[in-house]
Amino acid sequence: MEIISTVGIMFFKDKKLLINKPRLRPTYQIVGGHIEKGESPIQAIIRECKEELGDKAIFDVDKIKYVMDFVEVNTAFPNKQIHMHLFIYEGILEGELTTSTEIESFKWISRDDDRSNLADALKNEIIPYGIRNYYM
Repeated sequence: MEIISTVGIMFFKDKKLLINKPRLRPTYQIVGGHIEKGESPIQAIIRECKEELGDKAIFDVDKIKYVMDFVEVNTAFPNKQIHMHLFIYEGILEGELTTSTEIESFKWISRDDDRSNLADALKNEIIPYGIRNYYM
């Protein structure tokens, strides 16, 4: 099975996790994406934050911290797996989130919200991490 190297970042606020809905996918996910050739995971997550959050979002790259790696089935392509390098933002995301040609919408979810339209990595790894560590 093909494994795709990816990055993702958790932004928490008021016990809620920021997720986004890509225009080309049916499920919500966290901010993140593929690691491009020659990029380190930290370089990839900084690039993805800038691309997905928009020009009006304000974050400090020094507050991005590595959490863990995991492997999960790719929700969009079930015959592939993702190797996720997961980060957390240890601060408050400031400014305004703006949609783009890639991102359709953003929302903040709590531990009790419906999970039926979430990517498997969110349901199986990321939300349980947030709950276990009292972020949600």
